[in-house]
Amino acid sequence: MTEPVRVRFAPSPTGHPHVGNIRTAMFNWLFARHTGGKFILRIEDTDVARRVEGAVESIMDGLRWLGLDWDEGPGVGGDYGPYFQSQRLELYRRAAESLLAQGNAYCCYCSPERLEEMRKEQARLKQPPGYDRLCRGLSAEERAEKEAEGITPVVRFRVPLDGETIFDDLIWGTVVFENSTLDDFVLLKSDGYPTYHLANVVDDNAMEISHVIRAEEWISSTPRHLLLYQALGLEPPQFVHHPMILGPDRAKLSKRHGAVSITEYREHGYLPETMFNFLALIGWSLDDKTELMTRQELIDNFSLSRIGKTGAIFNRDKLDWMNGVYIRRLSTDDFTRQGLPFLDRGLPPEVKRPLSVDYVKEIMPLVQERAKTLAELPGLVDFFFVDELHYDVNLLLPKEMSRERVAEALEISRQRMDKGGPFDNESLEALFRSLAEELGVKTGQLFGALRGAVTGRKASPPLFQTMAVLGRERCQKRIQSALHKLSE
Repeated sequence: MTEPVRVRFAPSPTGHPHVGNIRTAMFNWLFARHTGGKFILRIEDTDVARRVEGAVESIMDGLRWLGLDWDEGPGVGGDYGPYFQSQRLELYRRAAESLLAQGNAYCCYCSPERLEEMRKEQARLKQPPGYDRLCRGLSAEERAEKEAEGITPVVRFRVPLDGETIFDDLIWGTVVFENSTLDDFVLLKSDGYPTYHLANVVDDNAMEISHVIRAEEWISSTPRHLLLYQALGLEPPQFVHHPMILGPDRAKLSKRHGAVSITEYREHGYLPETMFNFLALIGWSLDDKTELMTRQELIDNFSLSRIGKTGAIFNRDKLDWMNGVYIRRLSTDDFTRQGLPFLDRGLPPEVKRPLSVDYVKEIMPLVQERAKTLAELPGLVDFFFVDELHYDVNLLLPKEMSRERVAEALEISRQRMDKGGPFDNESLEALFRSLAEELGVKTGQLFGALRGAVTGRKASPPLFQTMAVLGRERCQKRIQSALHKLSE
Protein backbone atom coordinates (compact mmCIF):
# COMPACT_ATOMS: atom_id res chain seq x y z
CA MET A 1 0.00 0.00 0.00
CA THR A 2 1.83 3.10 -1.21
CA GLU A 3 -0.79 5.80 -0.66
CA PRO A 4 -1.61 7.01 2.87
CA VAL A 5 -4.69 5.51 4.47
CA ARG A 6 -7.58 7.95 4.65
CA VAL A 7 -10.91 6.57 5.84
CA ARG A 8 -14.16 8.24 6.76
CA PHE A 9 -17.25 7.77 8.85
CA ALA A 10 -20.07 9.51 7.02
CA PRO A 11 -23.32 9.32 9.02
CA SER A 12 -26.58 10.89 7.98
CA PRO A 13 -28.19 12.93 10.80
CA THR A 14 -31.57 11.25 10.31
CA GLY A 15 -31.48 9.69 13.78
CA HIS A 16 -29.25 8.96 16.72
CA PRO A 17 -26.27 6.65 16.17
CA HIS A 18 -27.02 3.02 16.98
CA VAL A 19 -24.51 0.24 17.57
CA GLY A 20 -24.36 -0.77 13.90
CA ASN A 21 -23.32 2.74 12.82
CA ILE A 22 -20.79 3.02 15.59
CA ARG A 23 -19.26 -0.39 14.86
CA THR A 24 -18.62 0.85 11.29
CA ALA A 25 -17.00 3.99 12.70
CA MET A 26 -14.88 1.82 14.98
CA PHE A 27 -13.56 -0.37 12.17
CA ASN A 28 -12.60 2.77 10.22
CA TRP A 29 -10.98 4.34 13.29
CA LEU A 30 -9.02 1.20 14.21
CA PHE A 31 -7.75 0.81 10.65
CA ALA A 32 -6.63 4.44 10.58
CA ARG A 33 -4.88 4.19 13.94
CA HIS A 34 -3.26 0.84 13.07
CA THR A 35 -1.82 2.18 9.82
CA GLY A 36 -0.98 5.69 11.00
CA GLY A 37 -3.62 7.06 8.62
CA LYS A 38 -6.38 9.64 9.00
CA PHE A 39 -9.94 9.17 10.27
CA ILE A 40 -12.37 11.72 8.84
CA LEU A 41 -15.87 12.54 10.09
CA ARG A 42 -18.18 13.78 7.33
CA ILE A 43 -21.83 14.61 7.94
CA GLU A 44 -24.01 13.55 5.00
CA ASP A 45 -26.90 15.94 5.66
CA THR A 46 -28.42 16.25 2.20
CA ASP A 47 -31.63 14.36 3.04
CA VAL A 48 -33.32 17.55 4.23
CA ALA A 49 -36.74 16.01 4.85
CA ARG A 50 -35.41 13.34 7.24
CA ARG A 51 -32.95 15.42 9.27
CA VAL A 52 -33.45 15.02 13.03
CA GLU A 53 -32.80 17.95 15.35
CA GLY A 54 -29.83 17.23 17.61
CA ALA A 55 -28.68 14.16 15.65
CA VAL A 56 -25.31 15.68 14.65
CA GLU A 57 -24.52 16.50 18.27
CA SER A 58 -25.63 13.01 19.33
CA ILE A 59 -23.36 11.40 16.72
CA MET A 60 -20.34 13.41 17.82
CA ASP A 61 -21.18 12.85 21.50
CA GLY A 62 -21.30 9.07 20.96
CA LEU A 63 -17.97 9.06 19.13
CA ARG A 64 -16.30 11.15 21.83
CA TRP A 65 -17.68 8.91 24.59
CA LEU A 66 -15.98 5.91 22.97
CA GLY A 67 -12.77 7.85 22.34
CA LEU A 68 -13.17 7.71 18.55
CA ASP A 69 -11.47 11.03 17.87
CA TRP A 70 -11.44 12.31 14.30
CA ASP A 71 -8.46 13.92 12.55
CA GLU A 72 -10.60 16.01 10.21
CA GLY A 73 -14.22 17.04 10.41
CA PRO A 74 -16.65 19.23 12.34
CA GLY A 75 -15.04 21.07 15.21
CA VAL A 76 -11.58 19.98 14.05
CA GLY A 77 -11.30 21.35 10.52
CA GLY A 78 -8.91 20.07 7.88
CA ASP A 79 -7.67 20.75 4.37
CA TYR A 80 -10.58 18.95 2.65
CA GLY A 81 -13.56 20.79 4.19
CA PRO A 82 -16.24 21.77 4.56
CA TYR A 83 -17.27 18.51 6.21
CA PHE A 84 -21.04 19.01 5.98
CA GLN A 85 -22.38 17.96 2.58
CA SER A 86 -25.03 20.70 2.72
CA GLN A 87 -22.11 23.14 2.41
CA ARG A 88 -20.68 21.40 -0.68
CA LEU A 89 -23.65 21.67 -3.06
CA GLU A 90 -21.68 23.52 -5.74
CA LEU A 91 -19.33 20.53 -6.11
CA TYR A 92 -22.23 18.18 -6.78
CA ARG A 93 -23.90 20.58 -9.21
CA ARG A 94 -20.69 20.86 -11.25
CA ALA A 95 -20.29 17.07 -11.32
CA ALA A 96 -23.89 16.63 -12.51
CA GLU A 97 -23.43 19.26 -15.23
CA SER A 98 -20.27 17.51 -16.40
CA LEU A 99 -22.10 14.19 -16.64
CA LEU A 100 -24.98 15.83 -18.54
CA ALA A 101 -22.55 17.43 -20.99
CA GLN A 102 -20.81 14.08 -21.59
CA GLY A 103 -24.10 12.27 -22.16
CA ASN A 104 -23.60 10.12 -19.04
CA ALA A 105 -26.67 11.65 -17.42
CA TYR A 106 -30.04 13.09 -18.49
CA CYS A 107 -32.87 15.20 -17.10
CA CYS A 108 -35.99 13.39 -15.95
CA TYR A 109 -39.30 15.26 -15.76
CA CYS A 110 -41.49 12.48 -14.39
CA SER A 111 -43.79 13.59 -11.60
CA PRO A 112 -43.85 11.84 -8.21
CA GLU A 113 -47.40 10.68 -9.04
CA ARG A 114 -46.28 9.02 -12.28
CA LEU A 115 -43.38 7.31 -10.52
CA GLU A 116 -45.70 6.00 -7.81
CA GLU A 117 -48.09 4.56 -10.40
CA MET A 118 -45.13 2.98 -12.20
CA ARG A 119 -43.99 1.30 -8.97
CA LYS A 120 -47.48 -0.02 -8.25
CA GLU A 121 -47.74 -1.48 -11.74
CA GLN A 122 -44.33 -3.12 -11.43
CA ALA A 123 -45.39 -4.64 -8.11
CA ARG A 124 -48.65 -5.88 -9.66
CA LEU A 125 -46.73 -7.54 -12.51
CA LYS A 126 -44.11 -8.85 -10.04
CA GLN A 127 -41.37 -6.99 -11.90
CA PRO A 128 -38.26 -5.70 -10.13
CA PRO A 129 -38.67 -2.05 -9.10
CA GLY A 130 -36.77 0.58 -11.04
CA TYR A 131 -37.19 3.60 -13.28
CA ASP A 132 -38.56 2.71 -16.72
CA ARG A 133 -36.27 5.22 -18.53
CA LEU A 134 -39.17 7.17 -20.05
CA CYS A 135 -37.12 10.39 -20.18
CA ARG A 136 -33.86 8.76 -21.28
CA GLY A 137 -34.56 9.31 -24.97
CA LEU A 138 -36.19 12.77 -24.90
CA SER A 139 -35.12 15.07 -27.73
CA ALA A 140 -33.89 18.63 -27.17
CA GLU A 141 -37.29 19.91 -28.28
CA GLU A 142 -39.15 17.67 -25.86
CA ARG A 143 -36.89 18.75 -23.02
CA ALA A 144 -37.43 22.41 -23.90
CA GLU A 145 -41.17 21.83 -23.87
CA LYS A 146 -41.00 20.31 -20.38
CA GLU A 147 -38.87 23.22 -19.18
CA ALA A 148 -41.40 25.68 -20.62
CA GLU A 149 -44.08 24.00 -18.51
CA GLY A 150 -42.07 24.99 -15.44
CA ILE A 151 -41.08 21.45 -14.47
CA THR A 152 -37.85 21.29 -12.51
CA PRO A 153 -36.21 17.99 -13.46
CA VAL A 154 -34.06 15.57 -11.52
CA VAL A 155 -30.80 14.40 -13.05
CA ARG A 156 -30.45 10.64 -13.62
CA PHE A 157 -27.38 8.62 -14.49
CA ARG A 158 -27.44 6.86 -17.85
CA VAL A 159 -26.55 3.30 -16.83
CA PRO A 160 -25.14 1.09 -19.63
CA LEU A 161 -27.84 -1.33 -20.78
CA ASP A 162 -25.47 -4.27 -21.09
CA GLY A 163 -22.10 -5.46 -19.84
CA GLU A 164 -20.89 -6.03 -16.28
CA THR A 165 -19.50 -3.94 -13.46
CA ILE A 166 -16.86 -5.83 -11.50
CA PHE A 167 -14.98 -4.86 -8.36
CA ASP A 168 -12.74 -6.51 -5.78
CA ASP A 169 -13.82 -6.26 -2.17
CA LEU A 170 -11.26 -6.93 0.55
CA ILE A 171 -13.74 -9.18 2.36
CA TRP A 172 -15.94 -10.63 -0.39
CA GLY A 173 -13.39 -10.95 -3.19
CA THR A 174 -14.51 -10.41 -6.77
CA VAL A 175 -18.09 -9.13 -7.03
CA VAL A 176 -19.91 -9.01 -10.37
CA PHE A 177 -23.10 -7.07 -11.22
CA GLU A 178 -24.95 -7.25 -14.54
CA ASN A 179 -25.56 -3.66 -15.66
CA SER A 180 -28.99 -4.70 -16.92
CA THR A 181 -30.08 -5.16 -13.28
CA LEU A 182 -29.38 -1.51 -12.44
CA ASP A 183 -31.86 1.29 -13.07
CA ASP A 184 -31.06 4.87 -14.07
CA PHE A 185 -30.65 6.22 -10.55
CA VAL A 186 -31.10 9.86 -9.53
CA LEU A 187 -27.98 11.97 -9.05
CA LEU A 188 -29.41 15.39 -8.34
CA LYS A 189 -32.87 16.00 -6.90
CA SER A 190 -35.16 18.77 -8.10
CA ASP A 191 -34.31 20.86 -5.02
CA GLY A 192 -30.64 20.91 -6.05
CA TYR A 193 -29.53 18.48 -3.36
CA PRO A 194 -27.56 15.39 -4.42
CA THR A 195 -28.51 11.82 -3.69
CA TYR A 196 -26.22 9.68 -1.57
CA HIS A 197 -24.69 8.12 -4.71
CA LEU A 198 -23.43 11.34 -6.27
CA ALA A 199 -22.38 13.11 -3.07
CA ASN A 200 -20.62 10.02 -1.78
CA VAL A 201 -18.49 9.59 -4.90
CA VAL A 202 -17.67 13.29 -5.32
CA ASP A 203 -16.65 13.69 -1.68
CA ASP A 204 -14.70 10.44 -1.34
CA ASN A 205 -12.64 11.51 -4.34
CA ALA A 206 -12.25 15.13 -3.23
CA MET A 207 -11.20 14.04 0.27
CA GLU A 208 -8.78 11.42 -1.16
CA ILE A 209 -10.42 8.55 0.70
CA SER A 210 -8.31 5.42 0.22
CA HIS A 211 -10.67 2.79 1.69
CA VAL A 212 -14.45 2.83 1.97
CA ILE A 213 -15.29 0.60 4.96
CA ARG A 214 -19.05 0.22 5.35
CA ALA A 215 -21.78 -2.34 5.99
CA GLU A 216 -22.56 -5.03 3.45
CA GLU A 217 -26.00 -3.49 2.76
CA TRP A 218 -24.13 -1.00 0.54
CA ILE A 219 -22.68 -3.68 -1.75
CA SER A 220 -25.61 -3.27 -4.15
CA SER A 221 -24.84 0.47 -4.41
CA THR A 222 -21.18 -0.10 -5.26
CA PRO A 223 -21.66 -0.79 -9.00
CA ARG A 224 -23.51 2.54 -9.29
CA HIS A 225 -20.62 4.27 -7.57
CA LEU A 226 -18.05 2.57 -9.80
CA LEU A 227 -19.95 3.62 -12.92
CA LEU A 228 -19.90 7.18 -11.59
CA TYR A 229 -16.16 7.05 -10.88
CA GLN A 230 -15.59 5.80 -14.41
CA ALA A 231 -17.82 8.44 -16.02
CA LEU A 232 -16.13 11.22 -14.03
CA GLY A 233 -12.66 9.89 -14.89
CA LEU A 234 -11.79 9.25 -11.23
CA GLU A 235 -9.87 6.48 -9.49
CA PRO A 236 -12.12 4.56 -7.06
CA PRO A 237 -11.05 3.71 -3.52
CA GLN A 238 -10.69 0.18 -2.17
CA PHE A 239 -14.04 -1.19 -0.98
CA VAL A 240 -14.52 -3.13 2.26
CA HIS A 241 -18.07 -4.28 3.08
CA HIS A 242 -18.29 -5.79 6.54
CA PRO A 243 -21.19 -8.07 7.57
CA MET A 244 -24.20 -6.69 9.39
CA ILE A 245 -24.77 -7.15 13.12
CA LEU A 246 -27.49 -9.73 13.78
CA GLY A 247 -29.69 -10.46 16.76
CA PRO A 248 -29.46 -13.81 18.59
CA ASP A 249 -32.21 -15.11 16.26
CA ARG A 250 -29.94 -14.20 13.29
CA ALA A 251 -32.42 -11.58 12.10
CA LYS A 252 -31.21 -8.06 11.32
CA LEU A 253 -30.44 -6.26 14.57
CA SER A 254 -33.42 -4.26 15.76
CA LYS A 255 -34.42 -2.37 18.89
CA ARG A 256 -35.68 -5.54 20.51
CA HIS A 257 -32.16 -6.99 20.17
CA GLY A 258 -30.31 -3.92 21.40
CA ALA A 259 -30.02 -1.65 18.34
CA VAL A 260 -30.61 1.43 20.42
CA SER A 261 -28.62 4.65 20.37
CA ILE A 262 -25.05 4.29 21.58
CA THR A 263 -25.72 7.07 24.09
CA GLU A 264 -28.51 4.96 25.59
CA TYR A 265 -25.92 2.36 26.54
CA ARG A 266 -24.09 5.11 28.42
CA GLU A 267 -27.34 6.06 30.17
CA HIS A 268 -27.94 2.39 31.02
CA GLY A 269 -24.62 2.25 32.85
CA TYR A 270 -22.23 0.59 30.41
CA LEU A 271 -18.63 1.76 30.46
CA PRO A 272 -17.04 3.17 27.28
CA GLU A 273 -14.17 0.69 27.65
CA THR A 274 -16.71 -2.16 27.61
CA MET A 275 -18.56 -0.89 24.56
CA PHE A 276 -15.29 -0.32 22.68
CA ASN A 277 -14.05 -3.85 23.41
CA PHE A 278 -17.44 -5.47 22.80
CA LEU A 279 -18.25 -3.73 19.49
CA ALA A 280 -14.75 -4.24 18.10
CA LEU A 281 -15.17 -8.01 18.53
CA ILE A 282 -18.52 -8.22 16.72
CA GLY A 283 -17.41 -9.52 13.35
CA TRP A 284 -13.67 -9.14 13.99
CA SER A 285 -11.44 -11.35 16.09
CA LEU A 286 -7.83 -11.75 17.04
CA ASP A 287 -8.24 -15.51 17.45
CA ASP A 288 -10.93 -17.91 18.63
CA LYS A 289 -10.46 -17.30 22.35
CA THR A 290 -9.39 -13.73 23.20
CA GLU A 291 -12.32 -11.64 24.43
CA LEU A 292 -10.86 -8.93 26.63
CA MET A 293 -8.59 -6.49 24.80
CA THR A 294 -7.43 -2.99 25.64
CA ARG A 295 -7.80 -0.15 23.18
CA GLN A 296 -4.09 -0.28 22.38
CA GLU A 297 -4.16 -4.05 21.86
CA LEU A 298 -7.03 -3.64 19.41
CA ILE A 299 -5.16 -0.91 17.54
CA ASP A 300 -1.95 -2.96 17.40
CA ASN A 301 -3.67 -6.11 16.14
CA PHE A 302 -6.43 -4.75 13.91
CA SER A 303 -6.46 -5.85 10.29
CA LEU A 304 -9.17 -5.86 7.64
CA SER A 305 -8.32 -9.44 6.75
CA ARG A 306 -9.65 -10.66 10.10
CA ILE A 307 -13.14 -9.28 9.55
CA GLY A 308 -15.42 -12.29 9.05
CA LYS A 309 -17.86 -12.85 6.22
CA THR A 310 -20.82 -14.05 8.24
CA GLY A 311 -23.20 -11.84 10.15
CA ALA A 312 -21.99 -11.26 13.70
CA ILE A 313 -24.29 -11.84 16.67
CA PHE A 314 -25.05 -9.11 19.20
CA ASN A 315 -25.05 -11.01 22.49
CA ARG A 316 -26.49 -8.89 25.30
CA ASP A 317 -25.55 -11.46 27.96
CA LYS A 318 -21.93 -11.28 26.85
CA LEU A 319 -22.07 -7.48 26.96
CA ASP A 320 -23.37 -7.60 30.54
CA TRP A 321 -20.64 -10.08 31.53
CA MET A 322 -17.94 -7.94 29.94
CA ASN A 323 -19.24 -4.77 31.58
CA GLY A 324 -19.09 -6.54 34.95
CA VAL A 325 -15.45 -7.42 34.30
CA TYR A 326 -14.60 -3.82 33.45
CA ILE A 327 -16.48 -2.52 36.49
CA ARG A 328 -14.46 -4.83 38.76
CA ARG A 329 -11.25 -3.43 37.25
CA LEU A 330 -12.11 0.14 38.27
CA SER A 331 -10.38 1.73 41.24
CA THR A 332 -12.66 2.72 44.12
CA ASP A 333 -12.23 6.38 43.19
CA ASP A 334 -13.17 5.76 39.54
CA PHE A 335 -16.07 3.51 40.46
CA THR A 336 -17.36 6.17 42.86
CA ARG A 337 -16.92 8.99 40.35
CA GLN A 338 -18.71 7.12 37.56
CA GLY A 339 -21.39 5.70 39.84
CA LEU A 340 -22.37 8.95 41.59
CA PRO A 341 -24.51 10.36 38.74
CA PHE A 342 -26.49 7.09 38.60
CA LEU A 343 -27.04 7.14 42.37
CA ASP A 344 -28.06 10.78 42.26
CA ARG A 345 -30.67 10.03 39.56
CA GLY A 346 -31.81 6.65 40.84
CA LEU A 347 -32.03 6.81 44.63
CA PRO A 348 -35.43 7.61 46.17
CA PRO A 349 -36.32 11.32 46.23
CA GLU A 350 -36.36 11.42 50.05
CA VAL A 351 -32.61 10.68 50.16
CA LYS A 352 -30.77 13.89 51.01
CA ARG A 353 -28.71 15.48 48.24
CA PRO A 354 -25.94 16.13 47.53
CA LEU A 355 -24.73 12.64 48.39
CA SER A 356 -21.64 12.40 50.57
CA VAL A 357 -18.78 11.32 48.33
CA ASP A 358 -16.89 9.88 51.30
CA TYR A 359 -19.91 7.79 52.36
CA VAL A 360 -20.48 6.56 48.80
CA LYS A 361 -16.80 5.62 48.58
CA GLU A 362 -17.24 3.35 51.61
CA ILE A 363 -20.23 1.62 50.01
CA MET A 364 -18.99 1.09 46.47
CA PRO A 365 -16.40 -1.66 47.11
CA LEU A 366 -19.16 -3.73 48.76
CA VAL A 367 -21.17 -3.98 45.51
CA GLN A 368 -18.40 -3.85 42.92
CA GLU A 369 -18.35 -7.63 42.53
CA ARG A 370 -22.12 -7.80 41.91
CA ALA A 371 -22.78 -4.83 39.63
CA LYS A 372 -23.09 -5.54 35.93
CA THR A 373 -24.00 -1.95 35.01
CA LEU A 374 -23.77 1.40 36.77
CA ALA A 375 -27.52 1.77 36.38
CA GLU A 376 -28.01 -1.18 38.76
CA LEU A 377 -26.28 0.66 41.61
CA PRO A 378 -29.30 2.45 43.12
CA GLY A 379 -31.13 -0.86 43.46
CA LEU A 380 -28.10 -2.50 45.05
CA VAL A 381 -27.35 0.18 47.63
CA ASP A 382 -30.56 2.12 48.35
CA PHE A 383 -30.85 0.59 51.85
CA PHE A 384 -27.64 2.42 52.81
CA PHE A 385 -29.37 5.77 52.28
CA VAL A 386 -33.01 5.45 53.38
CA ASP A 387 -34.26 5.87 56.95
CA GLU A 388 -36.98 3.22 56.85
CA LEU A 389 -36.86 -0.27 55.33
CA HIS A 390 -39.98 -1.88 53.91
CA TYR A 391 -39.99 -5.66 53.79
CA ASP A 392 -42.10 -8.70 54.61
CA VAL A 393 -41.59 -9.96 58.17
CA ASN A 394 -40.94 -13.46 56.80
CA LEU A 395 -37.59 -12.14 55.60
CA LEU A 396 -36.51 -12.18 59.25
CA LEU A 397 -37.40 -15.84 59.78
CA PRO A 398 -34.70 -18.33 58.80
CA LYS A 399 -35.64 -21.96 58.35
CA GLU A 400 -36.23 -23.93 61.55
CA MET A 401 -36.39 -20.83 63.74
CA SER A 402 -39.59 -19.67 65.38
CA ARG A 403 -40.64 -16.04 65.52
CA GLU A 404 -39.94 -15.98 69.28
CA ARG A 405 -36.48 -17.49 68.86
CA VAL A 406 -35.58 -14.93 66.17
CA ALA A 407 -36.85 -12.08 68.35
CA GLU A 408 -34.73 -13.34 71.24
CA ALA A 409 -31.62 -13.60 69.03
CA LEU A 410 -32.09 -10.11 67.60
CA GLU A 411 -32.72 -8.54 71.02
CA ILE A 412 -29.52 -10.08 72.42
CA SER A 413 -27.67 -8.98 69.27
CA ARG A 414 -28.88 -5.40 69.80
CA GLN A 415 -27.81 -5.48 73.43
CA ARG A 416 -24.33 -6.82 72.58
CA MET A 417 -23.86 -4.07 70.02
CA ASP A 418 -24.83 -1.55 72.71
CA LYS A 419 -21.80 -2.43 74.81
CA GLY A 420 -19.41 -0.39 72.71
CA GLY A 421 -16.12 -1.71 71.44
CA PRO A 422 -14.94 -1.64 67.83
CA PHE A 423 -17.60 -1.70 65.12
CA ASP A 424 -15.67 -3.05 62.16
CA ASN A 425 -15.96 -6.09 59.93
CA GLU A 426 -13.64 -8.41 61.89
CA SER A 427 -14.97 -7.46 65.31
CA LEU A 428 -18.59 -7.85 64.27
CA GLU A 429 -17.98 -11.23 62.66
CA ALA A 430 -16.20 -12.49 65.79
CA LEU A 431 -18.99 -11.13 68.01
CA PHE A 432 -21.84 -12.76 66.13
CA ARG A 433 -20.12 -16.07 65.47
CA SER A 434 -19.56 -16.35 69.20
CA LEU A 435 -23.17 -15.32 69.87
CA ALA A 436 -24.56 -17.95 67.48
CA GLU A 437 -22.62 -20.61 69.38
CA GLU A 438 -23.84 -19.22 72.70
CA LEU A 439 -27.47 -19.24 71.53
CA GLY A 440 -27.18 -22.70 70.04
CA VAL A 441 -28.22 -21.60 66.54
CA LYS A 442 -26.50 -21.97 63.21
CA THR A 443 -24.43 -19.00 62.09
CA GLY A 444 -26.44 -18.95 58.84
CA GLN A 445 -29.66 -18.57 60.84
CA LEU A 446 -28.41 -15.70 62.97
CA PHE A 447 -26.66 -13.98 60.09
CA GLY A 448 -29.79 -14.31 57.92
CA ALA A 449 -31.98 -12.69 60.57
CA LEU A 450 -29.45 -9.89 61.05
CA ARG A 451 -29.17 -9.37 57.28
CA GLY A 452 -32.94 -9.06 56.94
CA ALA A 453 -33.12 -6.62 59.85
CA VAL A 454 -30.33 -4.25 58.81
CA THR A 455 -30.72 -4.37 54.99
CA GLY A 456 -34.29 -5.47 54.29
CA ARG A 457 -32.79 -7.91 51.78
CA LYS A 458 -32.39 -11.66 51.53
CA ALA A 459 -29.15 -11.11 49.62
CA SER A 460 -26.86 -8.18 50.27
CA PRO A 461 -23.21 -7.21 50.23
CA PRO A 462 -21.05 -8.92 52.88
CA LEU A 463 -23.06 -8.60 56.08
CA PHE A 464 -20.50 -7.33 58.58
CA GLN A 465 -18.83 -4.93 56.14
CA THR A 466 -22.32 -3.60 55.43
CA MET A 467 -23.07 -3.18 59.13
CA ALA A 468 -19.74 -1.40 59.66
CA VAL A 469 -20.59 1.11 56.94
CA LEU A 470 -24.15 1.60 58.21
CA GLY A 471 -22.79 2.27 61.71
CA ARG A 472 -23.76 1.15 65.19
CA GLU A 473 -26.67 3.58 65.70
CA ARG A 474 -28.43 2.84 62.42
CA CYS A 475 -28.00 -0.95 62.84
CA GLN A 476 -29.50 -0.78 66.32
CA LYS A 477 -32.47 1.25 65.10
CA ARG A 478 -33.11 -1.23 62.32
CA ILE A 479 -32.94 -4.21 64.66
CA GLN A 480 -35.36 -2.42 66.97
CA SER A 481 -37.68 -1.88 64.01
CA ALA A 482 -37.38 -5.58 63.12
CA LEU A 483 -38.32 -6.54 66.68
CA HIS A 484 -41.38 -4.34 66.38
CA LYS A 485 -42.38 -6.14 63.16
CA LEU A 486 -41.95 -9.51 64.87
CA SER A 487 -44.14 -8.48 67.80
CA GLU A 488 -47.05 -7.30 65.63
